Amino acid sequence: MKKQTLIQQINEGLHDMCHIWAKEMIATVKDEGVLIFFILVPLAYPLLYSWIYSAELVREVPVAVVDMSKSNMSRTFIRNYDATPDVKVSYHCNNIEEAKQLIGNQVVKGILYFPADFEKNVIRGKQSTLSVYCDMSIMLYYKAIYQAATAVSGAANTKIQLHNTPGNYTTHDEELSTRPLDIHEVPIFNSTGGYADFLIPGVLMLILHQTLILGIGLGSGTARETNRYRDLVPISHHYNGIFRIVLGKSLCYFMVYAIMGAYLTLVVPKLFGFAQIIGGKELLGLMVPYILATIFFGMMISCTIRYRENVMLIVVFASVPLLFLSGISWPQTDIPGAWRAVACIFPSTFGIRGFVRLNSMGATLADIKLEYQALWVQVAVYFFMTCAIYRFQIQQAHHHANEEIQRLRKKATEAKARKQQMATNKL
Repeated sequence: MKKQTLIQQINEGLHDMCHIWAKEMIATVKDEGVLIFFILVPLAYPLLYSWIYSAELVREVPVAVVDMSKSNMSRTFIRNYDATPDVKVSYHCNNIEEAKQLIGNQVVKGILYFPADFEKNVIRGKQSTLSVYCDMSIMLYYKAIYQAATAVSGAANTKIQLHNTPGNYTTHDEELSTRPLDIHEVPIFNSTGGYADFLIPGVLMLILHQTLILGIGLGSGTARETNRYRDLVPISHHYNGIFRIVLGKSLCYFMVYAIMGAYLTLVVPKLFGFAQIIGGKELLGLMVPYILATIFFGMMISCTIRYRENVMLIVVFASVPLLFLSGISWPQTDIPGAWRAVACIFPSTFGIRGFVRLNSMGATLADIKLEYQALWVQVAVYFFMTCAIYRFQIQQAHHHANEEIQRLRKKATEAKARKQQMATNKL
């Protein structure tokens, strides 16, 4: 065969890469499972998740009251407590057991308990105790019930302190007596104190990460199931090169998720009014390495997928741990060192951290230098690891092809020998 020049080899590689890209696009469109994870889930699931948490805060959380004191002070406390926007006194119970039964039936989410000596201790100058029982299964309920009780008790303490402190003649004197050191609380990065503004941006990036890996793994499982020898790489002269295979496939995934990434990071927060202060330059600078790192990571993982169903068991199971490991819902400094090392394996860790800081905290690419560089390192590492794995897959395909050729040759030789034997017998 005539030896090809460098230009001819490049042209052939580009032609094969475009052929593989086209085949992968066709396979994506025809495969209903891949289409669901690539298109339907990224489009619909963020809308559903954002809509559920769009209220940001919970209001009028039902609470049961057990007032054993039956005093003026306890009744005043209950009225003020019920007047807060966070809770609603729904039931008055005769004892604590009756209130516990209401919590067990999920009728109320908390209990306010006043002991019999509640007012008597205050009048005698002793410290009185008010018990607050909260349903800890949902942290938003706990936050509403506990903070409302704290606010009302703080106001009641101030009133008692003013009553017991003589010599306060003006409002300013009362303020100095009750609050000698005043504190102004200014929430930053999440001014509403809502649940969605701090959690949804990270969830959106995790959805992009998980659906992309699911789609790639599902497509790889399909390729193996339709291949005669269960190989990932088909026997074809277009697939006779590592870079053309990896680049051709990744180009297909990148084109799809460039659109999905723009939708998840720009359209969804805009629709629900979430915090969004990221600039176009910063968004592009983060999303390009994040999508590429996720693609190559998914392609590397997909080489171990033998059946379509396996990828769903692996990836879906890892969704919640990956959210915690990112440090968005659990303090990053409180995560053990071993788990922090495990978190560095996944692109979602640096993608979520970087996006939250850019989108919600007003950071720049220079401020997220660690996450930005880590994503590009992952791009390089996972790209070459994917190439190495696909090299092995190509060798496997060639081995099976050679075995098939030898089998066909042996079969042809045996058939020829039988014909010659039959001709000899006729003579």
